[in-house]
Amino acid sequence: MSHHTKIDVALKAARVLAAALVLGTSGAANAAPTCLRANRIDSTNVVNSKTIDFRMNDGTVYRNSLRTPCQDAVFNGFAYVVRGGEICDNLQFIRVLRTHQLCMLGAFEELPPKA
Repeated sequence: MSHHTKIDVALKAARVLAAALVLGTSGAANAAPTCLRANRIDSTNVVNSKTIDFRMNDGTVYRNSLRTPCQDAVFNGFAYVVRGGEICDNLQFIRVLRTHQLCMLGAFEELPPKA
């Protein structure tokens, strides 16, 4: 199996998993997603295997609690695909650089400003 075929199979499996997770989560499935405008994201910080902070241009920080641990992102960083100019919680995946591990975003929470 070629490298691209493996990635295609992994992406299809991830989409099926995402649909199952969204449909199987009663509270999150009914709530509107929180979306961040991609052009307003200044930087990201992988806090640990389950937590990524998205710092916005205005200094606001949104913490994302990943659905499952994403250990490889801690060491290798990640990329994401922007659709419609936004990154939305509970609907999108990140892809770890080098290992291509797929990890689903969980809920975004706005952190209080630092004093």
